[in-house]
Amino acid sequence: SVRLVNGTSLCSGRLEVKSEQSWSSVCEADFDQQDAEVVCRELGCGAPSVLQGALYGEVEAPMWTKEFQCGGNESTLLDCRRSDSARRTCSPGKAVGLTCS
Repeated sequence: SVRLVNGTSLCSGRLEVKSEQSWSSVCEADFDQQDAEVVCRELGCGAPSVLQGALYGEVEAPMWTKEFQCGGNESTLLDCRRSDSARRTCSPGKAVGLTCS
């Protein structure tokens, strides 16, 4: 599942993904507009309006280490194809911050 934290509502915040009981932060480099559309849909929110790094805080450990490859029509983010990301760290200012309309 997914959640947006530190935002002003359920529909905005820093993206975290739950896998095996723990929540992980996602790095901007592994996330794009199609992925954002799926997250907003999964949360029952409107279309993504802002996708900006670190708008709602920096990446916190643990960090998600796969790149999302959504087509944009999936029901949930974890339904999307994923590929291993070479990254194990995320530059400051690059945590996925998302606002759905």
